[in-house]
Amino acid sequence: MERAEIDRRTGEQEATAQTAASGPEGRAAPKIAVINDDSVFLDLMHDLLEESEGYRVSVCKEGDQAYQFVKELAPDLVILELLTLDPRTRSIPVIVCSAAITDLQAHQPMLDALGVDVLAKPFDLEMLLEKVSTALGRRRGSGEA
Repeated sequence: MERAEIDRRTGEQEATAQTAASGPEGRAAPKIAVINDDSVFLDLMHDLLEESEGYRVSVCKEGDQAYQFVKELAPDLVILELLTLDPRTRSIPVIVCSAAITDLQAHQPMLDALGVDVLAKPFDLEMLLEKVSTALGRRRGSGEA
């Protein structure tokens, strides 16, 4: 498992590498990148998705470094507040987690056109797990697991 995060004070990436989690049939578990400026939210996502569900989770607290973080990590799924998608990263499913309901509604047509799923905060943990499973299924279905 790899847990990487951007230190808010220094802006430098800190990473702790451990043995990679295994998914079904001994394959490595899918990598999920979580990008949010809320440390408590990042800890919750890490604990739930990696420790409870077995995904490999990396987190980033600095939005201005999110693009580089995603490019370098090459995750199977991104969960974030909002990220401008580059053509090179468009095949990565995205779930936007945000409490900015008005902004989400204003951007819904664009998010729909990009195939971005939305999860409004606060949210039910079962709904999160369902959206993660669906998004990863879309990724595998496109032949990019």
